[in-house]
Amino acid sequence: MCEREVQATSRHHLVPREEGGRYGPTVDLCQPCHSSVHRFLSNRALARTYATVEALRAAEELQTYLRWIKKQRVERITNRRGRA
Repeated sequence: MCEREVQATSRHHLVPREEGGRYGPTVDLCQPCHSSVHRFLSNRALARTYATVEALRAAEELQTYLRWIKKQRVERITNRRGRA
């Protein structure tokens, strides 16, 4: 999503498993992007509206994050509420 060069990625189900996407298409995302997708968008929204990388990149909810992350060298972030 962020188009950065990273060492490690995680598999993101374009339609969340909880919404019927267990065997559907996946895409590799860096950990910060993967965590942020799930922080800012519900599984229902992911399934109904954001089931492609292009749609995720265009999501209004992710624009501030995407502008920030494209400038970062960080491989991992912690963005879960209540965690440091």
